[in-house]
Amino acid sequence: MDEKPPAFTVTDRRKFTFDGDLRDGETTASPSEAAKTLEPQAVAPESAPEAAPKAAKVVSMPRREPEPEAAATPEPVVAHTDAAAEAATEEDQPAPITAEESAEQHAAYQASSQQLDDMLKQANPGMQASGPVTFDHVVQSIYLSAMIAMGAGTEPGQKPRIDILGARQSIDMLSVLQEKTKGNLSEREQTLLQSALFELRMMFLEITNAISKAAHQPPPGQK
Repeated sequence: MDEKPPAFTVTDRRKFTFDGDLRDGETTASPSEAAKTLEPQAVAPESAPEAAPKAAKVVSMPRREPEPEAAATPEPVVAHTDAAAEAATEEDQPAPITAEESAEQHAAYQASSQQLDDMLKQANPGMQASGPVTFDHVVQSIYLSAMIAMGAGTEPGQKPRIDILGARQSIDMLSVLQEKTKGNLSEREQTLLQSALFELRMMFLEITNAISKAAHQPPPGQK
């Protein structure tokens, strides 16, 4: 017996026709119902999380700040200027020379001087040997230095070259020599030194007076 294929029934559940009209037997939903349809469903509130167990009460002690170290008080620097100056002076001074060293040096100097005299005699047989240096030689040497500094010995026709400061230094050297040898000179040596100083000082005054007079005179052509 042949079975009949099942019949399918198509039901049109659309509420509106193709023309936009409401089909028979359909009603429109009221605004309140539409509002209920559009109204979102209330979401059930999530259950509140369980209260966290109370933490144990911790008592914190205040932190003790380290006390600042007291600034090191610098020790006052005591100035020992006098002691430092004396120490520096002592360091600058050479070590004292012993009598033995001085004697050895003097003997070597005498031997060298004698050798030089022998060489001069051989080169100049008629030359007289120079005598020992005396106090007169010292005074005459300083005296000549001062005279040359004040223009002595200038050749005729030439302008003298005067070194007034150098002359004053030589005169002062003779003054020091006079002071340091006081009471230790013979009458002749004392007279020689006094005469040299007198002549040099007089010549020094003449030159300085001439320099001062020339400085106060107006230039040529001005009165």
